[in-house]
Amino acid sequence: MSSDSIADISSKQKMWGGRFSAAPGDLMQAINVSIGFDQRLAQQDIRGSLAHAAMLAAQDIISAQDLADIQKGLEEIKNEIEAETFPFADELEDIHLNIEGRLKDKIGEAAGRLHTGRSRNDQVATDFRLWVRDYLDNFDLQMTELMTALLGKAAANTDTIMPGFTHLQNAQPVTFGHHMLAYLEMFARDRSRLRDARARMNESPLGAAALAGTPYPIDRDMTSKALEFDRPMANSLDAVSARDFALEALSACAICATHLSRLSEEIVIWTSAQFQFVKLSDAFTTGSSIMPQKRNPDAAELIRAKVGRIMGALTSLTIVMKGLPLAYSKDMQEDKEPVFDAFDALSLGLAAMTGMVRDMEPNKERLAESAAAAYSTATDLADWLVMKLNMPFRDAHHVTGTIVALAEGQGKTLDALSLEDMQSVEPKITEDIFSVLSPIASASSRTSYGGTAPSEVKKQVARWRNILST
Repeated sequence: MSSDSIADISSKQKMWGGRFSAAPGDLMQAINVSIGFDQRLAQQDIRGSLAHAAMLAAQDIISAQDLADIQKGLEEIKNEIEAETFPFADELEDIHLNIEGRLKDKIGEAAGRLHTGRSRNDQVATDFRLWVRDYLDNFDLQMTELMTALLGKAAANTDTIMPGFTHLQNAQPVTFGHHMLAYLEMFARDRSRLRDARARMNESPLGAAALAGTPYPIDRDMTSKALEFDRPMANSLDAVSARDFALEALSACAICATHLSRLSEEIVIWTSAQFQFVKLSDAFTTGSSIMPQKRNPDAAELIRAKVGRIMGALTSLTIVMKGLPLAYSKDMQEDKEPVFDAFDALSLGLAAMTGMVRDMEPNKERLAESAAAAYSTATDLADWLVMKLNMPFRDAHHVTGTIVALAEGQGKTLDALSLEDMQSVEPKITEDIFSVLSPIASASSRTSYGGTAPSEVKKQVARWRNILST
């Protein structure tokens, strides 16, 4: 490597060093450097530089030879980064100056022409948008995989009876397939929110320069198209200072993480010895160091915990941005780490949850037993009184409560009470009442659109198969 390589760079060779005669102090260097984390933008930085260079050449701002040299040098740098042999240097602060410095090592003077008509302000804004956009595309695939896993579990359990809860108390019997489809609907909305965020953020800041645009005859439409943006951003101040695209993506991620956490919590409850609703294999559980009987749902617990990091990232970036005047401020260097951390956490959570959903097996016998407990078909009794005896619902509610108290006093379930017992409370009750008092009969009667009846669950399974197949 030459004496003026980026590994040996002196303060006078700083890309912005003409204004300064002394090197930054150690503390300034420590707080200012970002290459430790923003090197994750390397591929996006190279993509942006290639698009910018091609545009400069097309506009006769740089020569065709300069373009060829820049393209060759950037390709070599890309290969070095992929091979993990690139000599990152803290002295060059960030990924942009590291790549530009390495390009100078490789092609000399032509490297200095690459930055014509742009600034690190629009460069980092472009890189960050590209990175977030790439990650959102990955989330879309991951959420589709999770939705597909939930759909598969629902399709296999359209008539598997389980207790439905309110206040974590037995409420009414539902089907396991219906429960799985509830989460599918949530994650479908999450996917939609992230798709909306991607569409809104898909504008190019490149060419906004430091904050005011540039006097060079650049073609921002050309670079925007090359980077697959829909259009250039229409205001240069906004282009370099906006981070709402990251905030919106984090917000959607936080909502998705909340749904992951809710499902994780249910898995933790369901796998407990007290519930035994589902079983997870060794692939998603761990043992205890001293209690050999334990099978801990650690994957679900860790997903539940990572939600705090994602929500914290949204709060962190919101606070960073809340007091900043236009346009760019160095505070915005703090935008990336929380986003990187949150997106990594969500990606891991989505992958782990997809695996758990595919892995877990419902304990059908235990689910059916629990569905019959705590007089879960009481509402069906009240509905029967309304529909068959034309009784006002409030009166039916009172009659049902009296019958439940009678059953409780005898230590029986509702369907185990005798007809005579029920008629002692309401003489008009007939034998037909028993057609609605079992959990499967209760669930099967809920045939309204979106209801838990197996027939309705099968319709929703068919609908989602069609959606996901297209």
